[in-house]
Amino acid sequence: MAALRAAFGSFRVASAPAFRLRGFSAVRFAPTHEWFKADGDSATMGISDFAQGQLGEVVYCELPEVGAKFSAKSTLCTLESVKAVGEVYAPLDLEVTAVNEKLQDEPATVNSSPEDDGWLVKVKFTGDVNSLMDREAYMKHLESEKTEE
Repeated sequence: MAALRAAFGSFRVASAPAFRLRGFSAVRFAPTHEWFKADGDSATMGISDFAQGQLGEVVYCELPEVGAKFSAKSTLCTLESVKAVGEVYAPLDLEVTAVNEKLQDEPATVNSSPEDDGWLVKVKFTGDVNSLMDREAYMKHLESEKTEE
């Protein structure tokens, strides 16, 4: 930097931002424990680590068909565990564009990697992603749920 200043006088070196807002995709969460990672009007979604822990070992995933459309807060799919059957809800109006086929043979991937390899569906959506919680707000939501119990 000193050499650049010496060579160019008042020349300023601007550092690139750590991320760009356009195309930046942050994970958002619904109060019903689904995560939603948007990229433009498309997103990948699944259930949170908290949700998989509550559900227990997932033994079967009943995923929707590609092309299926869902309105916000409607049941998108079900996950069966040794303890219960859990419903996964659409956080926004959406259309399914892909399902995680790996889960048909390896449903426990939802447990081992709920917010990565255990994704459930890819979707096209309408609605405001910012209506969902960021990770910090979701953690506060979890704390408030624990105090209600």
